[in-house]
Amino acid sequence: MQPAQMAYDRAITVFSPDGRLFQVEYARSAVKRGSTTVGLKFKDGVLLIADKRIKSKLIEEELMEKIYVIDEHIGCATSGLVADARILVDYARIISQIEKVTYGEKITVEQLVKKISDYKQQYTQYGGVRPFGASLLIGGIDDKGIYLMETEPSGAIMAYKAGCIGSGRETVMEILEKEYKDKMSMEEAILLGLKAIEAVSDDTLDKMTLEIGVVKKGENFRKMTKKEIKKYVDKYIKNKKANKEGEKGDGSS
Repeated sequence: MQPAQMAYDRAITVFSPDGRLFQVEYARSAVKRGSTTVGLKFKDGVLLIADKRIKSKLIEEELMEKIYVIDEHIGCATSGLVADARILVDYARIISQIEKVTYGEKITVEQLVKKISDYKQQYTQYGGVRPFGASLLIGGIDDKGIYLMETEPSGAIMAYKAGCIGSGRETVMEILEKEYKDKMSMEEAILLGLKAIEAVSDDTLDKMTLEIGVVKKGENFRKMTKKEIKKYVDKYIKNKKANKEGEKGDGSS
């Protein structure tokens, strides 16, 4: 950073001459350093896959959460500062329950995302605070349709058919843009998500380091068991080996 720009680096409320809020950009950098999280819409639902990045055998992996249930029909995955993400998840749950108690109906996905984003945006506009260093990838189903939406540190909102937050986002998005198809089955979507995560992971896929959350039409959002995750990881590895053998066969003919 140039010395002339450093004055704009100190306060969240001051724009630089070229229209940048440096503290918000730093918050985005915190998200990029977070663990890789992928979301994909499929034929009758939406799913979230998160890599928990467990690097030590001493860590109790069951207590590490990257995917959270917000309401019966909505879940989210986080990337960035864990403590910031936890506060946002708690806020989202409170907003959902207020809607249910006040109006007797479930909050819509779009309405929830907008309220979270408005809350985050306030922390970019007032002195004495800092932006949230976390992004949420929110998946859910309501009467209007199936949604996969991202809310980032600035309060901006994006809606996706397939998206990613966290480290390796550019690589993952390239894979999703090439291979994602509308009306995929849930299994096809999970296998594509696993492929995308493996592409930016230092280690081989492991059911203990992955979390998968899914919601389908007519069902509640839920987190898959380790047994279910293992089934999909094993199938992905099996398909990958078969494809490699097929390529070798084509090369030798």
